[in-house]
Amino acid sequence: MQDKRKLAIEVDNVQKIYKLYDKPSDRLKEAFGFGKKTKHKLHYALKGVSMKIYQGETVGIIGTNGSGKSTILKIITGVLNPTSGRVLVNGRISALLELGAGFNMEYNGIENVYLNGTMMGFSEKEIEAKLPEILSFADIGDYVYQPVKTYSSGMFVRLAFAVAINIEPEILIVDEALSVGDVFFQAKCYHKFEEFKKMGKTIVFVSHDLSSISKYCDRVYLLNQGNILGEGSPKAMIDTYKRVLVGQYDESENAGEESENLLDDKDLQRAAEKKADGAAKDAAEASAEAKGQNPNALEYGTKQAQIEEFYITDDRGVPTNAILKGTMFTIHMKVRFMDPIPAPIFAFSVKNVIGVEITGTNTMIEKAFLDSVEPGDVKNVTFTQKMNLQGGEYLLSLGVTGYNQDTFEVYHRLYDALNITVVSDKNTVGYYDMDSNTKVWDAEEK
Repeated sequence: MQDKRKLAIEVDNVQKIYKLYDKPSDRLKEAFGFGKKTKHKLHYALKGVSMKIYQGETVGIIGTNGSGKSTILKIITGVLNPTSGRVLVNGRISALLELGAGFNMEYNGIENVYLNGTMMGFSEKEIEAKLPEILSFADIGDYVYQPVKTYSSGMFVRLAFAVAINIEPEILIVDEALSVGDVFFQAKCYHKFEEFKKMGKTIVFVSHDLSSISKYCDRVYLLNQGNILGEGSPKAMIDTYKRVLVGQYDESENAGEESENLLDDKDLQRAAEKKADGAAKDAAEASAEAKGQNPNALEYGTKQAQIEEFYITDDRGVPTNAILKGTMFTIHMKVRFMDPIPAPIFAFSVKNVIGVEITGTNTMIEKAFLDSVEPGDVKNVTFTQKMNLQGGEYLLSLGVTGYNQDTFEVYHRLYDALNITVVSDKNTVGYYDMDSNTKVWDAEEK
């Protein structure tokens, strides 16, 4: 079925290849044809990347450093040309890329506002009409009359974002620039994001802040070493990205299923045994679901350790996945070790249903366990705390990690392993209840 939504951006099989030289003189020699030997090496920043971004979407792009995120944004905005492939853009783009992109460092703030507005096709009169709103949003005072080369990074990004957000773009592209603003300015920018989304604008957002990606994005593309590893919901792509970060992602997992073959008698017997095993597995999954456990939890690791059991108990010690807000509860883990490990770290984290990580801790942070373990050791781990989350549904993730010299290792990790239902008759603002002791009395009283 054909998608009837209107495309804002289409990236079709885009490659970006750079020639790398060991020293500047090699570039000169090759340019003038000195010698027959090739002096360069090819670096593929993008390897046939394709994307479709529809009007009104907020799309995130995540990936490790060097994965090609900034390169694809620069090609979309026309800052770079692709080596091959094509990009189609339907709408006026405003881009907030690297700090300093599009600004003349010798000009003052006002002059740079006019410069950027003119580059985007606005007349001087149109820019003048927008100037008060831009300056109010930037809120950098009289520094706007000083050369931008004298600005701090915070002032610079305030002005750059104020220009980008207030010139009525149809497509807004942001690349990590908000990370240098202070917390109050970031809050103001994200509020503007919400306004843009409600107005049906298109936003392309690159960030290492996974909570923001999860909260604001409708879809996410995951890049790695110039390739697209996947595209889907923020939660699914963030979970996969975390596996990439610790070297636990296997691309063969996405390979297609093998074609069916004709069955002989032995095959039929094996199929019957498999069916029986499947029935037993279904029964076990049904039992797990009744306890709030996720039978399809994302699981990976070196398996030098194994989380064998996990569950939650309430303030009376009764196993349950429904916790009354304001009461104590305990997270339990039972872990078996297959190899010697110098100092394993036991951890948990809690996310909401859209994938925003809200809280979590581990035994290293809590300084609760810093010992080594041997093969065959089994450890029981508990985390006890007061439930201050708002009423609703949450997901618990568990992990056993550690350091092999300076290398971070994931021995066993279970994402979204358990559902936690918080029961509450009073929900305040945000994720947490501050449990405020509130009083009101007449002003004349002491």
